Amino acid sequence: MSKTTRPETMTREYLDFIDQHLADILSGATAEMMELKDIAAAMHVSHSHLSDTIKEHTGYHPCHFYDQKILDIAKNMLLKDAVSVADIARILTYDPSNFSKFFKKFEGLTPGQFRKKYITLQNTEANTMTML
Repeated sequence: MSKTTRPETMTREYLDFIDQHLADILSGATAEMMELKDIAAAMHVSHSHLSDTIKEHTGYHPCHFYDQKILDIAKNMLLKDAVSVADIARILTYDPSNFSKFFKKFEGLTPGQFRKKYITLQNTEANTMTML
């Protein structure tokens, strides 16, 4: 059995922590998105130690994982929920304008464009399957 290294353990704890934090955001148990320095403090490590360790272990800054998880949640909500983009932004503790900028930075589309593109694509695929 291989021994887990401290960087592996810290990375897993960080990913588990942000998963739980985002679940708390979605459930309403937490009203504010934590910053990396707050997460580090909750994990009882310094901000720089957390950042350095995760970056060294994964090749990515911790914010990369946080942003990707937020984007995954947002995309899922955009495609499955009949919730407005502004409400999704508020649920994820963003100002709607800032949320659109954040989303577009990573996806190249605004949340509304993303929703329209993929719902149109899903409808096209459903129509194609019906015709077969």
